[in-house]
Amino acid sequence: MSRTRTALLAALALVAGASGTALAVTPGDAGIAAVPCTVDYKVQNQWDTGFTAAVTITNNTTAKSSWSLKWAYAGNQKVTSGWNAKVSQSGTAVTAANESYNGTLATGGSVSFGFQGTYSGTNAVPATFTLDGVTCNVDGGTDPTDPTDPTDPGGGTKVDNPYSGAKVYVNPEWSAKAAAEPGGSRISNQPTGVWLDRIAAINGVNGGMGLRAHLDKALEQKGSGELVVQLVIYNLPGRDCAALASNGELGATEIDKYKTQYIDPIAAILADPKYASLRIVNTIEIDSLPNLVTNVSPRATATANCDTMKANGNYIKGVGYALNKLGDAPNVYNYVDAGHHGWIGWDDNFSASVQTIKQAATAEGATVNDVQGFITNTANYSALKEQYFTINDSAGGKSVRESKWVDWNRYTDELSFAQAFRQEAVNQGFASGVGMLIDTSRNGWGGTARPTGPGATTDVDTYVNGGRIDRRIHVGNWCNQSGAGLGERPQASPAAGIDAYVWIKPPGESDGSSSAIANDEGKGFDRMCDPTYTGNPRNNNNMSGALPNAPLSGHWFSAQFQELMKNAYPAL
Repeated sequence: MSRTRTALLAALALVAGASGTALAVTPGDAGIAAVPCTVDYKVQNQWDTGFTAAVTITNNTTAKSSWSLKWAYAGNQKVTSGWNAKVSQSGTAVTAANESYNGTLATGGSVSFGFQGTYSGTNAVPATFTLDGVTCNVDGGTDPTDPTDPTDPGGGTKVDNPYSGAKVYVNPEWSAKAAAEPGGSRISNQPTGVWLDRIAAINGVNGGMGLRAHLDKALEQKGSGELVVQLVIYNLPGRDCAALASNGELGATEIDKYKTQYIDPIAAILADPKYASLRIVNTIEIDSLPNLVTNVSPRATATANCDTMKANGNYIKGVGYALNKLGDAPNVYNYVDAGHHGWIGWDDNFSASVQTIKQAATAEGATVNDVQGFITNTANYSALKEQYFTINDSAGGKSVRESKWVDWNRYTDELSFAQAFRQEAVNQGFASGVGMLIDTSRNGWGGTARPTGPGATTDVDTYVNGGRIDRRIHVGNWCNQSGAGLGERPQASPAAGIDAYVWIKPPGESDGSSSAIANDEGKGFDRMCDPTYTGNPRNNNNMSGALPNAPLSGHWFSAQFQELMKNAYPAL
């Protein structure tokens, strides 16, 4: 934005403040480039303690089938009721989303709604409005005559796929550990996720890099092109209620601490204009919402902790709050964790998981427009493609679904599951353009144990077991799996509906300790990480398949890293 345009907008804001109206800058105004959307916010009536307002949105970009407008008050205004829009408020943040009858917003089209609110003192007009994450009333572009103009961070409009045409941030801390391993330099330049798994991680743990340090380094790596930074938002109250190895620092009821000491500081950093040229991808709270479907009463796989989190609603509230707060910036893209096919692929889990995610995506001021997409197989091992059998095959007179391995699941691998999950999400009201990510960091299953063709057709179990790529003892095994290998290297747009294959779980970082280790990180000992454990209902009482001598989750596990490289597919 040029200094001339900045001055003009500032002048308009002063007029608006005097009149109680946020004046919309429209395309065609002299010296002002076309803006993606305009908002006309008028205080119609005002009295000592209350007011009514009328808001008109004009869309200057591609047509919309749904919309969500957001703003924040500088004062103590509170919305009490609204009409022609679903108006909600969390703190100072207000969200107005379309009703079922006025979601369509054509290019150049407008829609209006109104509301009533209370205030005391002053009733200033909001300074900034965002429509589906895009800032209105400004062009968001750079002045071609002044490319270094510090008043304009650039960007302003979300892209359909943040990975398209972009490099991805290489975490220098992980890269150094990988390079220090024999043969590790072959993959040490691969991009991996940055895990913010506790409050202290925001500023850096034990002298390590904090969030700002990573973003500053990302700006160095960016150069003149586009660059994606992958963050893992992972610190819910009562975290990972069905496992112990990845329990977190916050108790089941500490939702306010999660909001104010964890999400709010992250949101403030991501909103810094210094980082507006980065594409920031958030993986939102792995292993949380699916647990509310599969590991609650009356199921045999229920745990008391998951029952508690379903009853208190803090997973729903926490994810909704994170989506709302983090999704406001136009350069931030939220992908919600969707488990994996061997967890959510059964009939009674699949649709219910989408419903649960939607419940969170419409809580705490969030809307479905705060969700860019979903991620599957995060920190897991499910094979990307089972090439030697399909869900429609039969052997020995029985369907593949009847085999012990598939066990009536609808899906045999992550790609088919992710594509079907995306379609179900669209069917349930998420935007038609939502995309999927698949974590392929440890699902290669190469090496000498990898099959080269289908199994014998004498019976269905022989057929499936003889040909399956995934060599785990049971699809429910998740901790430091023996025999696993690096999977497909990170890449953008690898298949229909898939935004990217990613390495969100940094290879070489443990899933959990194989024996109890005292620690100050809130991490417990889960028997699923013990190679001598004979299992539980969640893995059908099979051996755990875990590697021995593993450290705490997130800590470097050299033996696992070496095994992942040895079994990589494609091979290194």
